[in-house]
Amino acid sequence: MAKRTKQLIEQEQTEEIRLNRFLSDAGVCSRRDADKYIAAGDVTVDGVTALVGTKIKAGQAVIFKGKPVKSDNSLVLIAFNKPRGIVCTTDKRDKDNIIDYINYGKRIYPIGRLDKDSEGLILLTNDGNIVNKILRAGNNHEKEYIVTVNKTITSEFLKGMAAGVPILDTVTLPCTIKALDKNTFQIILTQGLNRQIRRMCEYFGFKVVTLKRIRIMNISIGHLQLGGYRNITAKEIGGLNELIRGSANAPEEARGMEASKKITKTKSTGNGNRAEYATKTTVSKKNERTKKADNLKKIDNTKRIENTKKTGQQQSKRKSYAPKGR
Repeated sequence: MAKRTKQLIEQEQTEEIRLNRFLSDAGVCSRRDADKYIAAGDVTVDGVTALVGTKIKAGQAVIFKGKPVKSDNSLVLIAFNKPRGIVCTTDKRDKDNIIDYINYGKRIYPIGRLDKDSEGLILLTNDGNIVNKILRAGNNHEKEYIVTVNKTITSEFLKGMAAGVPILDTVTLPCTIKALDKNTFQIILTQGLNRQIRRMCEYFGFKVVTLKRIRIMNISIGHLQLGGYRNITAKEIGGLNELIRGSANAPEEARGMEASKKITKTKSTGNGNRAEYATKTTVSKKNERTKKADNLKKIDNTKRIENTKKTGQQQSKRKSYAPKGR
């Protein structure tokens, strides 16, 4: 395979980049560690000791602990079929970390995460630009899973999961879900809350037995063996470019508002009343999800108050029946 460069992935062209990013992209260390080395005076730029926050341009001489640092322009982007028990962390102190397991030979890091108890597709790269564009909140990038649960799947369960579930002080976005057999379903999410699918299932009284991710955006796991990895193909990179083009760093809520504006704009070309209805419908759905979360909080608070009262009454009874001292 020909050497692939990071220019295969469309990047935001800037004149300067931060020194910590340069060191990270060159495979020296993480950005956080780079800041520590810079603060300690271990890095110079054109012979001058660098400061935290320093920006550099192409062609400047960067020296790290007495050795010149050259930017690694070769792109690493791999698909890995993660087994259960492997942790998506670069922390070498965790004996089950994904980096030591793959042992790739170059500094790479996972794009996102996949729970330790889950298996399936995860991407790894040496290009922080790709990571940021894929993980930016509100970009609605699809991830597909096959999930087996401990009970027979019902139509109510499928409808509830698809509509949005109150977890982690929010309500999940609507998703696509279908049953594959009595205990297994396929689900496509566009967000990545912590242990999201497991928490969604628990809300309806189901427990996840197995969870496997089979697709991230346009990249599928295919016949990749468990524990194995492969390079992303040029065709997949082309599709990835199309999907991440225009990705913004906006918070998820702001992106949702922007989506509402787009709906209004699209509808207004046909009929003004439809545009107004589309906007109201979008806002209404968002308010409905917020109300669900608020109601859930109220129910939990009510239960806590009732339990506190019962505990107080029980303690009061114990005191009244206690024998008096002589």
